[in-house]
Parts: sequence; structure tokens; C-alpha cells
Amino acid sequence: MAKGTRPVTKGRAQQLKKKTTGKIIPVNKSKDQTGFFGHPKGLAVLFLTEMWERFSYYGMRALLILYMVNYLFIQPDVGQHVLGFSWVSGLFGVEVGHPLASKIYGLYTGLVYFTPFFGGIIADRWLGQKWTVIVGGILMMIGHFLMASESLFFVALTFLIFGNGAFKPNISTQVGDLYSADDPRRDGAFTIFYMGINLGAFFAPLICGTLGQKVGWHWGFGCAGVGMGVGLIVYLWGQKYLSQNATVIKNKAAKAAIHKEKEPMTPAEWKGIGALVVLCALNIVFWAVYEQQGNTMQLWADQKTDFMFFGWEMPSTWYQSFNPLGIFVLAPLLTMLWKAQAARGKEPTSVTKMALGCILLGLAFCIMIFAAMLVPGDQKGSVMWLMTTTLVLTIGELYLSPIGLSLVTKVAPARIVSMMMGMWLMSSFFGNYLSGELGSFYEHMDKMYFFGLMAVMAGIAGLAIFAFNRPLKAAIGHR
Repeated sequence: MAKGTRPVTKGRAQQLKKKTTGKIIPVNKSKDQTGFFGHPKGLAVLFLTEMWERFSYYGMRALLILYMVNYLFIQPDVGQHVLGFSWVSGLFGVEVGHPLASKIYGLYTGLVYFTPFFGGIIADRWLGQKWTVIVGGILMMIGHFLMASESLFFVALTFLIFGNGAFKPNISTQVGDLYSADDPRRDGAFTIFYMGINLGAFFAPLICGTLGQKVGWHWGFGCAGVGMGVGLIVYLWGQKYLSQNATVIKNKAAKAAIHKEKEPMTPAEWKGIGALVVLCALNIVFWAVYEQQGNTMQLWADQKTDFMFFGWEMPSTWYQSFNPLGIFVLAPLLTMLWKAQAARGKEPTSVTKMALGCILLGLAFCIMIFAAMLVPGDQKGSVMWLMTTTLVLTIGELYLSPIGLSLVTKVAPARIVSMMMGMWLMSSFFGNYLSGELGSFYEHMDKMYFFGLMAVMAGIAGLAIFAFNRPLKAAIGHR
């Protein structure tokens, strides 16, 4: 218990929770246990758990495309010693090499966003959040360690996909359970939690990437598995600080209440839903281009970028740490900018911000067009091409991704807000899958034209959002 915090005795608990109705509501002790930047200790538990889980995910993602292109798919008789390879290659109908690797990468990262929908259902109806998180962590840990066996490559990916589906939707919802609905610390808690995600994403390529590229692929994947194991240990150790809400019972009661109050949607609600559907469709294009970071951009880093520093060659996967580092630095600056704009009455609406996010993403790939023009053939160019591209791309991400999540919670009717959030995340699934399809053209297209295609797609998506700005404003208001 933090210094200066009064113990929650039974009598005091009743005093704290006694409402004007005279009813006494059971206390969630974790709400009163402050000790992590003025927040409940449970937030520290969830912060560290998510940090290590994201460390494992981004560590594996940093190596995935390089492992397939530079090692696994160039092995002799790969179809015979990798279980399921013949079926997968036949499914996609492309030759061994980067086109096939890109499609597998896109399908894997896409399914990572598809399965959480079902993980949420499992937690709501049967296991509850705690046990679903534990099962998900175990499945992911197994998946990372299975990557040590080349023959079980696709089996390992399957474990990782289902494990992530169980883990991802149920860890973040527990952050909200630490606070009452009107607790002013709630938004700050999710900001701190989001920083944990980026902290794990920052260190993962530096550690797992270095081990994978400098020591051995399986060392990098194994390190990711160890990270997931540490996160699981932290989560189990910190159970006493987390909310012990009976999620299944709570949601059954909520469903009963919703069933009781079934009313037809109002015309205004239908307009809001239609606006979100349009934005979700355009969001697919954004993520299809954005996710080239771990695919074709990683190949550019590995094949076309000079990483020599004072006689030592830096692992190319380190470039993937620049995006989360940029989020750390730029997120507070953009928040201050928007606050200053709001004070002058000039802050862009959410829809305008999202359009700007797509335009900035397109501009980022315009930088890569110049890189392709100035670094021809087998030559290697400066790392500054990648760093500048990632800087602009990260600003675009901050203008679209968190703004979109916030907009869904504002616009979606309360009775279907979870479903609409699921639809928003589902657009990330289609976007990631499309990124793999687009990446398969990289090997056979002139690199200048490939990056030009990415820039045009992102730019068109941004212009489309701008074009819909007026009708979208009419549907959702000035938000």
C-alpha cells in the first residue's frame, strides 16, 4: 500500500460506497490502492503485462518477413520439411520467394486483428477476462517457442494468431475496470497503458532483431517467447491488484437490460452508423499502405540501406524501433498543438484529422519514390531515407489511428458501441491482408512505381475522406 493511503476497512468501505439511495455497493479495492503515478497499482500490472506481450509480438514481426525470404523459403525441398507448405503455396498460387512471403505476412498480421472479436465473445460468455488472458498468453508463448522448429512454422503462426485473439481484447478492458465511470484519471490511464504498448514495440526490434540477425533466427523467436512468459508471470503475480468483477455475470445482466429496452434506431443514429461504415472502408486503405513497414520497407532496410556505423553493421530490424520512438516524442507535441488550436477555435474535426493522416501517409511514400530514384541497382542508400519516411508516416498514424478509435466511441449508438468497435478493428484485418497482397508486387515492380502506388492509394483515401467531409459532418456533427 502506498505511503499515506488509509487502509480500506469494512466500515470505511461502506462509507465510501454509500450512495444517496442508501444502498451499499461492494468495493473494488484496486480503485483505492494508488501507487503508480497516482493510479491504482493494477495499472502497473496491466502496463507491464501489455508491454511484454507487445515486446513478443513486435519482436517476432520484426524478423518474420526476413526469416521467410532470407532463410526458410530458400531451403532445399522446403515443401517437404515445412508442414503444410505445399497447401499454403497452392492456396496463394505464387512461387516461393517474397511474393509468397508477403501474402503469408499479410494473412498473419490480418488474422491478428480478426480473432480478437471471438476472444471477446469467449471471455464474455464463458471464461471471463482473467482466464482468457491467461490462455492467450500460454498459446502465444507456445507459438513463439514452436518457431524454433522450421517444420512447425505454420503451426506456430496458428498458435500465435489464436493466442493473440484471446489476449488482445481482454487485457485493455481490464484497465477500465480499475476506475469508476466518472473517475477523471480514466483517460490518463489509457494513455499510460498505450505507452506500455509502444515501449515494448521499441525494444523488441533492438533485442529480438539483433539476436535473430546476428546470432540465429531461433534465438530471436525464443527471446520473444521469453518476453511473453515474463508478461504472463507479471499478470499472475498482480492478480490481487486487479478488478475481480464477474465479467460473465455482469455482461449477462447488461444483455438482459438491452433486450428489455430494444428500440428502433433513430434516423440520426443510422446516419452516424453509415458515416462510420464509410470511414472503416477508407481505413482499410490506410492500413494496407501503413503495414508495408514490416514487409516491403523492412526488405528495403535489409537490401537497400547502409547500416554501417564506425565499422559495425547495425541490424536492419532496428529501423522498426523508430516508429514507436516517434510516437513517444510526437504524441505529446500533437496533443499540445491540438489544444492550442482548440483554444483559438481552429482545431480540425476528427474527420479532417483522419483525412490529413492519409495524406501524410501518402507524402511519406513520396519520400521513398525519391529514394528509389536516387539509390539504383545494387547500391545502398542512407538510413535517413527510412527515418524521414517513418517520421512523416508516424505523424499520419497519430492523426488517424487514435482519432478513429475515439470517434467510434463518440458516434456509435451506446447499445452497439462494442459491435461498431469490432467493425473498426475488422477493417484493420482487411487492411493488413491487403498489405500482403500489395507487397507481393514489390519484387516484380520498379521500386519507384511500387512506392508511387502506395503514395497514390493513401492520397486517394485522404481525398475521399475530405470529399465526404460535409456529408460526414452532417451525420456525426462537428466532432
